[in-house]
Amino acid sequence: MSVQERKERERAGRERLIVATARELAERQGWDAVTTRRLAERIEYSQPVLYSHFRGKREIIGAVALQGAAEMAAALRAATRAVDGPRARAAALARAYLDFAERNPAVYDAMFQLDGGLAFAHDDTPEPLQDAFAALLESLGEVAGDGVHPALFTETFWAALHGLATLTRAGRLPPEDTEPRVQLLVDRLVTV
Repeated sequence: MSVQERKERERAGRERLIVATARELAERQGWDAVTTRRLAERIEYSQPVLYSHFRGKREIIGAVALQGAAEMAAALRAATRAVDGPRARAAALARAYLDFAERNPAVYDAMFQLDGGLAFAHDDTPEPLQDAFAALLESLGEVAGDGVHPALFTETFWAALHGLATLTRAGRLPPEDTEPRVQLLVDRLVTV
């Protein structure tokens, strides 16, 4: 291994450590607790080292969001592979989405609530975000119904899931009614 390869590997390792530490701190104490000073202390590097990887908190939030999008896409695909039939896949996807949001609130916030400097629904949208939408579209596009654009249906179903996730987490909706909400969403929107 060359010196350059070793340096690149060490740099990538530091970057993973920064993102993992920010994510852990945000999940435990919220995003307000994530500061560059606190991260530098926790990873035992100076703030200039941290800034050599990320220009600030916004970029760190973006990195967490990209990581979360990849994890969510994998979770959605795993859930939908485990069931047969388009309606069952839509319901499994909804449950997996809501479960991901509940288990990873800080990551979910990084993905959809906070400014991580990421473009959504544009040509320059990062690949992990595109893939997360593709994971939704794979199951929801098949149940959009005649004459309904699959991506538009997916966006609408996703918006409903996002609303359920955020309202439940905020205590506006009782969590014990999540399953009936999923069934209602599938029953009313899925035409297949």
